[in-house]
Amino acid sequence: MSTLEITLPDGSKKPVAAGTRPIDVAQSISPRLADAAIAARVNGELYDLTRPLEGDASVQILTPKDAESLEIYRHSTAHLLAAAVLELYPETRLGIGPAIEHGFYYDFDRATPFTQEDLAKIEQKMWEIQKRHLPYQRVYTRKEEGLKKYSDAWMKCELIDERAGEVFSEYTLGPHFIDFCRGPHLPDTSKIKAFKLLSIAGAYWKGDEHNKQLQRIYGTAFFTQKELDDYLKQVEEAKKRDHRKLGKELDLFSIQELAGPGLIFFHPKGGIIRKLLEDWMRDEYLKRGYSLVYTPHVARFDLWKTSGHAGFYAANMFSRMELDDAEYQLKPMNCPFHILIYRDRPHSYRDLPVRLGELGTVYRFERSGVLNGLFRVRGFTQDDAHIFCTPDQIEDEVAGCLEFAVDTLHTYGFDKYTAELSTWDGGASGKYDGTADQWKIGENALQRAADRLHMGVKVVPDEAAFYGPKIDVKLVDAIGRPWQLSTVQFDFTLPRRFELEYIAEDGKKHQPLMVHRALYGSIERFFGILIEHYAGAFPVWLAPVQAIVLPITDRQTEYARGVQKQLAAAGIRATVDERSEKVNLKIRDAQLHKIPYMLVVGDREQQSGQVSVRNRKHGDQGAQGLGEFIAALRQLIDQKAVSE
Repeated sequence: MSTLEITLPDGSKKPVAAGTRPIDVAQSISPRLADAAIAARVNGELYDLTRPLEGDASVQILTPKDAESLEIYRHSTAHLLAAAVLELYPETRLGIGPAIEHGFYYDFDRATPFTQEDLAKIEQKMWEIQKRHLPYQRVYTRKEEGLKKYSDAWMKCELIDERAGEVFSEYTLGPHFIDFCRGPHLPDTSKIKAFKLLSIAGAYWKGDEHNKQLQRIYGTAFFTQKELDDYLKQVEEAKKRDHRKLGKELDLFSIQELAGPGLIFFHPKGGIIRKLLEDWMRDEYLKRGYSLVYTPHVARFDLWKTSGHAGFYAANMFSRMELDDAEYQLKPMNCPFHILIYRDRPHSYRDLPVRLGELGTVYRFERSGVLNGLFRVRGFTQDDAHIFCTPDQIEDEVAGCLEFAVDTLHTYGFDKYTAELSTWDGGASGKYDGTADQWKIGENALQRAADRLHMGVKVVPDEAAFYGPKIDVKLVDAIGRPWQLSTVQFDFTLPRRFELEYIAEDGKKHQPLMVHRALYGSIERFFGILIEHYAGAFPVWLAPVQAIVLPITDRQTEYARGVQKQLAAAGIRATVDERSEKVNLKIRDAQLHKIPYMLVVGDREQQSGQVSVRNRKHGDQGAQGLGEFIAALRQLIDQKAVSE
């Protein structure tokens, strides 16, 4: 019998019989490892545990501790869902069923709509199949045979025609399910320990509204029931914090049908918060050596040809408009405008760095199916800045950007974050712009700047933007959800396209390095994150109404008005509830509107010149002199305190 040589992660080598499977390798190392095994990495490729090794190979057994394992686990659970649907509703045709960030989904073509009752039946059937220990079996099919075999399965034929090689892999699960799939998958259904079907939604085939609408079933799966329970609790908490629901209840913003989807209307209370966000950012720009600029909302289409957006970004741009002298385009980006400002006059190395910052509104065509409150819109305002500098300055500039990003997080009460450094593939694919030297400068500068700030960054290979490497900062909110927020990106493309230059110390013209930098990302999205992080109960410095005066009877109305005037004179946003209602009702309404401080005034407070202070979180704080209260509240506001 012939033998193969495998190399294990620790570098040790081991002879094995031809036809050995990764699960056999795991069993030979440890029964515990075999029990925990999910899949394998063989010569860098993901393998099923039951797929025979084809030659000498490096072999790593993947367990739940490995990053790829959860995706494989969830993809296998998606197949379990499809198998259950076919057992219950055999007339159903299959679409696709991938793992996604928080679970999985499967698309189905079925004449009868699925119901919530069907969802419960399908989940029960999934558990029945899980208990059968059915294997996920990989089979190979010739493309020509597959197209004939599935002639009545239009989606499967379309996928095979587009994606399959001359021979492609499929996976079976029981007698009813077989699907075109690259895998890998779990060995059998018994490995799946915790899952839950979540919802039903409509979805167009391949995400194109011109295609047939399918039914999509969403679910999630975890390695343990505890992880699943924790996630489901987080989902329930997220529903309570949904910024769309709270935005309406707190009268912060709206989306008007007559105006169109994806366009945000900030109401007076939301407008106050937006002003505070913008004021803070502009003040920080000036403190940190940025110059404020303002640019138009439209430009000739020729500008977008020069920048390259007319080509690679055309699908995300609104239709062009004809004006007297040319075609014009709503801007999807601010960067070409800042470049034109830089290019408007010559620069010496003594002028650099040039930091241009703007809260600039951009417009991008997003399909209606992906619009989502403040998180995905068609018109939004970016806190956008672009830095033009020399190679010697770049590390300091990147460090300054990262420090600015962390300060932004802390200012708004986010204590936890993660950071990722996205790099290129070394030029292997040809999909990245710039030279190897430029990429080395960019990646090294980002890494060194992160190290200077003791910012542990995870390196993500082959995930850079095509025009340069980047660091993305993801905040973690109050219920543990990560949100992509700040980004610092190199750009090797636009300086070349626009022929940017500066005169260096050697008297010659050189191309400056360019950095894109956004910290909020967009005002709209950041506002939505804040709503959900604080569940609408903003820190007092951000609250649209910081205090409300509640007279117990009509006799105290004039006194209450006087209190409000003194608060306003101290720069505190305050109102008076003059309704002839019981004070307990007024307190309840103020709590529902999440107003930080309620100042109850009755005869006793009026006679003593005091206010009875009630905090929305801590309840009754007792009577205080108005001056004392104003001083304490002003301190919280001035410090931008995130807790009261």
